[in-house]
Formats: sequence, structure tokens, C-alpha cells
Amino acid sequence: MTSALSNMGRQGLSSRHQPPSDFVEPDELRTSFALAMSQMYRNEVPLYGDLIRIVQDVNHSVITAQGRDGAVRSSAELERLTLERHGAIRLGTPEELLTVKRIFALLGMQAVGYYDLSVAGLPMHATCFRPVSTISLARNPFRVFTTLLRPELVQSDNARDLALQLLEKRQIFSQDLLRILDVAETQNLRLTSDQAATLIREALYTFSWKPVAAATYAEYQILRAEHPILADIACFNSAHINHLTPRTLDIGAAQIAMQKEDMDTKDRIEGPPIRACPILLRQTSFLALEEAIRFKTDDAGERLTSGSHKARFGEIEERGAAVTPAGRDLYDRLFSEAMSAARGLSPEAADAILAKAFQRYPDTWKELRQRELVYCEYRCTGKALSPSLESGEISESLVERLVEQGVLEAVPITYEDFLPFSAAGIFQSNLKGNAPKAKLEQEVPQPCPDLPGMEKALGGSVLDPDDLYSTAQRESLISCARKLRA
Repeated sequence: MTSALSNMGRQGLSSRHQPPSDFVEPDELRTSFALAMSQMYRNEVPLYGDLIRIVQDVNHSVITAQGRDGAVRSSAELERLTLERHGAIRLGTPEELLTVKRIFALLGMQAVGYYDLSVAGLPMHATCFRPVSTISLARNPFRVFTTLLRPELVQSDNARDLALQLLEKRQIFSQDLLRILDVAETQNLRLTSDQAATLIREALYTFSWKPVAAATYAEYQILRAEHPILADIACFNSAHINHLTPRTLDIGAAQIAMQKEDMDTKDRIEGPPIRACPILLRQTSFLALEEAIRFKTDDAGERLTSGSHKARFGEIEERGAAVTPAGRDLYDRLFSEAMSAARGLSPEAADAILAKAFQRYPDTWKELRQRELVYCEYRCTGKALSPSLESGEISESLVERLVEQGVLEAVPITYEDFLPFSAAGIFQSNLKGNAPKAKLEQEVPQPCPDLPGMEKALGGSVLDPDDLYSTAQRESLISCARKLRA
């Protein structure tokens, strides 16, 4: 599981640089940005406000049901849940991705993980910009799932060429935004309060909804016929947020509440089945709204015609424990097996097959930890070491013995990332419209990941989520070792 505690106690933790007081800390700036984006999205999509209310009510009910001790322990978590969001944007070119990377760098967010969305026939791949340190995640774990068009996956030469022509002509970043990014990069990625306000205002313009399309109606129809995602990426003058996602403590209860308020929801919740010990990520949403949009009738744009477009929906998520590579391998194997058996069946039948398959996935924290299937943060309980442990030889089993004797507490580390098949499932549901009780797809496309292509577009490497989780687990043990040796 880990190295011996005696070795950990001698290792050092990296110090955290504190910016001067006249600059805004990245964690504070990220929170301000997330709150501003939430308000913008609520103004643009009023139904999102109803979704936030439902999630807050469900979370309050869950915490209340835990009783007095649970409520006390959960006060900080409830505050984090109130702040927590993840957003999603769709970009068309590497140049757009590089600029978005510059924006998120100022918010303390880095590219973590690679997601191949070709597994669901979507012509794009993705990464997630998010904070990476445990301190920053605790302060505000705001993250943005960022997809990039892969033109080589567009089958029609005509549609591909048209999309690239439209993307080459558009400019989704204001000159004021580009100027403030240049300024920040001369100040070691820091901004004053006034500069930060400019960044937030101009960045929100990039991610806001524009009621007039960049394409003509005829061009939009060509791209939409090829793939609705292609039209959404290439036909507009912004990288509009297509959803913001609050975190719920009970996604099943939230889904029922959404349906009671006549929200048109997905037929099934994406991700693992209901478990005593939640792992990874479960997601659902209300379906994309039909929204009015005006299109140019010709390239000159002197006359406009009315139309509509579906892009924005209301997603919610329930997060469980981060799993190790062994835990992910087991998850992927069982999930793939279940989905293969469920092709062509109803959502209810698919969920039953999935639940049965996951009976083979351990569902107690003790077994998950002992089989090294999940990552944990270790904390000292205040209980003293027994004399036998103080004087005995330290072995690889020591950590488990300390947990069993109550000297250490093992708390599962929250999964902060995404599942490509689940993300694609959300997207696909919102592309299909309002068809009730759609069956699962008969065939899953052959995946074709391109991590080198994503990293070339980013101008740098994508961080490995497993490295971040294993580091968090190791550093928690280092901290415990120091306290126990004091």
C-alpha cells in the first residue's frame, strides 16, 4: 500500500508560495469567477436556478438525516458543496485552447486527464482544467471540462472544410481579455483586484450565450446534418457554457425531485450503480433546451432569420471515491461487460444488468482499502501508539494495523475528474432531443484516442490524475508519521 512510516517521516512537503497582499490569490480568483459564471448562467438559463434549489434541498435533507454528529462534521462540506460547480465548454481550434489555458492558469487550474470522446462517436476529445493541490481543492474545486474538435473525425469533407472556415474567421476573445492575459504573464500569473475584475468580465463574455449566430442558416443546417456537436462548436461567436453542474449528495433523490417539477430528464443516471461505498462519478441532467437564435441569411449578414438551437442543459453530479489503477481496471471491465449485455435494452434493464455486474466490485471501505482499489487520506485520531508498535519493526502492513487499532483514520479521497463514457452519454442524450425511453445504442464506435494531439494543442503535458491522488495519499501519511513520531 505505502512505503514504511519511518521513511515517510523524513520526507519533506513542498512549501506553498504566498503572493503579495496586493495581488489576488488564485483560489480567491477562482471562487469569484465560479460565482460570477453561476450567476451569468442562471440569468441565461432560468431553469438552472431551479436545479440549484433542488440540489441544495436534497443536500440539506441528506445532512439532516445523518443526525447531530453528521451535521457537525458536514458544515464545511456543505459550504464547499454550495460553491462547487463544474462547467463544460467546446472549443474549435488549438489556438482557442491555448488562450483558454492561459485564462485558467490565472485561476490556479491546470489540464488534468485525457478523455477520448470518440468512444461515443463524438468528433472531439477533452481535458479538465482544475486545481490540483489538496488545499486548493478544499477551498474551491471548480473545474471546467474542455473539449476540442477533432476535424479528422468529421466524415464529410464538405462539412469539415466549412467548419474550419467558420472557426478561422471567428474571434471569441476580446482585445481587453488578451491584453489582461499579457499583463498577468508579466506579473508571474498574478493580478490586482482591478485587473482580476477585468479578467472575469471579459472571460465571461467569451463563455456567454450570443443570440446571433456566426454562420448563415444554410451553413448551420449543413453542419447540424453532419453532427449537432459540429454545429454547436463552429456556428457561434462564443465558447458558450453548455452546462454548469452542482454536486448532490443523493443523485437519485435529486433526479426524482427534478421529474416532480416536470423537468425533462435523462432516462438513466450515468456511471456506476448505487453502492454502499460510492466510487467515481454519477451524472444526470435535464435535457437541452430549444433556444431562439438568429442566423444570417447571407455572408454579408445584413438580414437575419429566426431559428433555434439546442446546446445548454442542466447537469448534476454525485461524486464518490477516487479509485486506483487496479480499481479503475475492475470498474472498466465490469462496466464494459454490462453495457455489452445491455445493448438494445431499455434503461431500466440496463441498470439491472449493471447492478448485477457490480456485485463483484467490493463494497466495504475496509475491503476496498485492503485490496488497494481506492485512494485514502490518512489522519491521526489522537490515539497513542501501543508499546508494541513503538518498539516493533516497521513493515508494509503497519499502516493497516494502525487503522485497525484506531490510531489512524482512512478517509476515501473524493474523485475530482470525469468518466469519458459517462460524459459522452450525457452529450448524446442531449443531442437526441426529447425522445422518451430511448434504448441504449446497439454498437459502440471503435475508440481512437489521440493524447499526443491534445498535448500538442495544449502546448504542454496533461497531468495524470492518478499521480495527484497517489501524491495526496502519500503526503497524508507523511503528515501522520511526523505527528506520531513527535
